[in-house]
Amino acid sequence: MATPQPASASPMPEGVTDPSYKPLPGRLGNLTQTQLHALETLRRQLQDEGLFVPERMDDATLLRFLRARKFDVEKAKAMIVACEQWRKDFKVEELVESFDFKEKAAVDKYYPQYYHKMDKDGRPVYIEVLGKLNIQELYKLTTQERQLQRLVVEYEKFITDRLPACAAAVGHPVETSCTILDLSGVSLSQFYRVKDYVSAAASIGQDRYPECMGKFYIINAPWAFSAVWTVIKPWLDEVTVSKIDILGGGYKDKLLAQIPAENLPKQFGGKCECAGGCSLSDAGPWNPDPAL
Repeated sequence: MATPQPASASPMPEGVTDPSYKPLPGRLGNLTQTQLHALETLRRQLQDEGLFVPERMDDATLLRFLRARKFDVEKAKAMIVACEQWRKDFKVEELVESFDFKEKAAVDKYYPQYYHKMDKDGRPVYIEVLGKLNIQELYKLTTQERQLQRLVVEYEKFITDRLPACAAAVGHPVETSCTILDLSGVSLSQFYRVKDYVSAAASIGQDRYPECMGKFYIINAPWAFSAVWTVIKPWLDEVTVSKIDILGGGYKDKLLAQIPAENLPKQFGGKCECAGGCSLSDAGPWNPDPAL
């Protein structure tokens, strides 16, 4: 039987000031020799083939794609190449520069989706409240296309703004989010009306922004959720599924074990009450002057 390979002596990522920080396996500072070789090979092949984009392909990002493909270099490279083509087709750069989701406050009444402060590991907390979803009213205000464009712009901000700000705040790299999906009051008919959007959103997350999910709590899951989960589960890879914690109404202790009470909105058992509502405050280290 082959003996496990020791972790490499690769240096810690820059900017680490937290003395207790220990990188998870497969991250910078905790790579086996095989993983380090895969990283170097992927980087070199992308460079040699004229596919390397320095501003988007730092080592931490390349490692996200490698982890998503179990460090198979060819599969990770194919994933990156497909992602770059998708970015061109979706016009990601243009969206980041020009997209203005003017209907945000109005949409918030029917489908709250927002980032709000950090969990105890420094991850940005992302919250979706499906229970308020009114698909008829929602699509009077916006379209599925604009919802997906908003999703992509928020992913870009997550990578370029939110994660670096959280990392600076806690003194170590932060690469993933802590998500709360509230299903209180959701009916099967509501879900099936948005299943195409949910499927497209899940595909974007897995295929274009891999390995960004840290914790995922589905709360207030109704008795009928098993039917919905049967539809959703095949869209997700097994690693993603393993990070999802499905909870009923008794979720507060679980959330508070992961998220400080002062960072968790009061409606979920925390103490935070942002002026104007947490869902529109954009409170967090990425926003030094939130509407609190």
